[in-house]
Amino acid sequence: MKDNLVLLSLAFVTLCGGLVGCGDSDNGDETTLRVFHASPDAPNVDVLVNGGRVLEDVPYAAASDFLPIDSGDTRLQVNVTGTDTSAIDAHVNFEPNTDYFVVAADKVARITPLVFTADRTKPASGSAKVRVLHSAASAPAVDVYVTAPDAGIATVTPVLSDVPFKAISDYLTVPAGTYDVFVTVANTKTVAIQAKGLNLTDQLVATVAALDAKGGGAPFSLQVLAE
Repeated sequence: MKDNLVLLSLAFVTLCGGLVGCGDSDNGDETTLRVFHASPDAPNVDVLVNGGRVLEDVPYAAASDFLPIDSGDTRLQVNVTGTDTSAIDAHVNFEPNTDYFVVAADKVARITPLVFTADRTKPASGSAKVRVLHSAASAPAVDVYVTAPDAGIATVTPVLSDVPFKAISDYLTVPAGTYDVFVTVANTKTVAIQAKGLNLTDQLVATVAALDAKGGGAPFSLQVLAE
C-alpha cells in the first residue's frame, strides 16, 4: 500500500463559466443541477436531461456550472460523446428549489450516478465552508486532517474519519485563513495527500474531490470545485 501512495497536488479551480465553474451562490427559487465527470477510464461524455443535451464533450475531471432544470421525475443520461450509447441512464426525482450535485463515479464497468444536494449559502463573513468527496476509485478509505500551518498531525485527531469511496462529508465551516490539509489512509498516520498553505478565502463554498489519474490509479489528485 505504502508504495502506491503519492503526494497529491491541490489546485483551486478558478475558471468561472465553461465546464469547470463557480456559479452563483444565490440562485433564487429554482432547481439546479451540476454534473461532475469522475469516471477515470470513461471517454468524454454528453449529458442529457429528459432527452435533450445540456452538456457536450465533457472530459474527465470536469464539472459543469449549476444549470437550471425542471424539478420532478427526470431522466438523466450520460452518453459517450456524439453517440446514443449511455453509460448512465437513470431517473432521478429532483425536488423544487434545490441545488443538486451529480457525480459520474467509479470506473466505466461499474459507473454509477451519485446524487447529492448542495448548500450554496455563503457562510458568515470571515468564514469558509467546504466538504470532501471521495471519488477516487482506486484509493482506500481515508482520514482528513486540517491544521494550523506547520502544526503536523502527530498529536491531533482527524476532522473526518474513515471516509469511504463514493461518500461525501457534511460541510465544514471554519474561519477563513491559511491551513495545512493532510489526507491519510484511514486509521493511520500514513499521509497520502498533503496540501500546505491552503488559503480558504472569505465566504468560500466548495466541494473538494479526490480523483484517480486519467485511466485509473495513481497519481491521484484533488479538485476544489467552488460552488
